[in-house]
Amino acid sequence: MIIFTYMGKVKITPAPLPGVLVIETVAFKDDRGFFMESYNRDSFAAAGFTETFIQDNHSRSKKGVIRGLHYQIKPAPMGKLVKVTRGKIFDVGVDIRQGSPTFGQWYGDLLSGENLKMLYFPPGFAHGFLCLEDETDVIYKCTGVYSPENERALLWNDPAVGIKWPLDQVTQVIVSEKDQKHPGLAKIESNFTYEK
Repeated sequence: MIIFTYMGKVKITPAPLPGVLVIETVAFKDDRGFFMESYNRDSFAAAGFTETFIQDNHSRSKKGVIRGLHYQIKPAPMGKLVKVTRGKIFDVGVDIRQGSPTFGQWYGDLLSGENLKMLYFPPGFAHGFLCLEDETDVIYKCTGVYSPENERALLWNDPAVGIKWPLDQVTQVIVSEKDQKHPGLAKIESNFTYEK
């Protein structure tokens, strides 16, 4: 169900987990390629999206790389608007808000340089992705700045969460030593509380 549109410029659809949004903007295509506004504050606000972004991050990864599942606790929470400019990822967020009816549940979707789709994960979600193509560029706009002392993470393959990563699409999974050592859902530190 689409809940927000604005003059055909941006479409915002709620995902199955409260607070997660699927965002699509119009791309104008011709034989040269395409042009699109990936973010326009006024268009997004008119469509009901009022978050303020204060930091942009850009990563490049090869096929099989898993990054995550990262988040920042209060007082430095961070929401993320994620998009792929080249390549393809399986993008995932896990609800870690205490009292949430979907606590510990995950939502994932394919984002690529072809489909130009974006996902927004609000504070209170652990975020990560699996790269499905070499030379994949991921850009995400953040509602907070990086804060090492507030950085936390959830183990990417915690069986209690049970993310169905499309691992059959990669020959080798590449996870940093740091990301292999994160705690499972039962032992993470989260100071987020679900609010309707």
